[in-house]
Amino acid sequence: MVRKVAILGGGAMGTGCAVILAENPDCEVTLWLRDREQADQITGSRENSRFLPGITIPQRVQVTADISRATMSSDCCVIAIPTKYLRAALHPLAAHLPPAVSIVSVVKGIENATFLRPSEIICDVLGPRDVVTLCGPSHAEEFARRLPCSVVVAGTNRDLLKNVQQLFTTDRFRVYTNRDIVGVELAAALKNVVAIAAGICDGLRYGDNAKAALLTRGIVEITRFGVALGAEAETFAGLAGIGDLITTCFSGYGRNRRVGERLGQGAPLPQILRELRGVAEGVTTCQSVYDMSIKHGIEMPIVTEVYRVLFEGKSPEAATNSLMMRPPRSEAPH
Repeated sequence: MVRKVAILGGGAMGTGCAVILAENPDCEVTLWLRDREQADQITGSRENSRFLPGITIPQRVQVTADISRATMSSDCCVIAIPTKYLRAALHPLAAHLPPAVSIVSVVKGIENATFLRPSEIICDVLGPRDVVTLCGPSHAEEFARRLPCSVVVAGTNRDLLKNVQQLFTTDRFRVYTNRDIVGVELAAALKNVVAIAAGICDGLRYGDNAKAALLTRGIVEITRFGVALGAEAETFAGLAGIGDLITTCFSGYGRNRRVGERLGQGAPLPQILRELRGVAEGVTTCQSVYDMSIKHGIEMPIVTEVYRVLFEGKSPEAATNSLMMRPPRSEAPH
């Protein structure tokens, strides 16, 4: 049976998903981009030179700037739009996308005003429906070149999980399933904040010891936050947790790590964001998580110091000192 899949969002991840799904002979794939000029460029060159240069987009992938055309008669929508733009981008679909259309979110972040996760934003705009999220250590710059990659798809509908698992799986793209969508989405969002801190370590040339400690304590902090909001602790030891955290904090492709690195080198945040190709979700996510940690009384020392560097003008060196000079304590939780 042919599956018609619409991919909404023409960044690296959306384009990479189009390349992966085009390997499935039972898929008809349409990639939607907001920018008509960019859509025309990709149609002609078969390359997304802005976000995924050097990757050939198969001819069988249709590219359009018409969102109605992209979603017409689709069985499944893959949503790859940054969180800060997600709500506005989905509004035109609200009256036209039947509840039976499956939704796969590859969005990583948290909405500032509402603290909703991507799957919750989608249901808030499009109405109640089954949504799954696909996350994990998955830089499109690698998996689109058919380098081995493993991810996790999370949601509460077992049949949909299995369907999406089969839809995306290739001999180089392995998909696991997980029922804890809360944990997977929170892990995917919070790892970007820790990645900014990891980038600061790189920018200040603090070395391997400091960065290893940061990642270790970072996953503890992420887990503490997730469990407090109803996630399962085991999720954070999986692909969406420690797996994605490692990739994001070490890879040269990581935009959030790059933001932190430039901060550590002394560049001002507005300049960094202007120069950045794509969106660094960790910046806005940090604000949301900091506010929520204060509201719920969750101890988040790394997030707190990243927040103070990003939004209160604290120097990266002073933030490091604040973390290093915290009162001594046991590593064990009790």
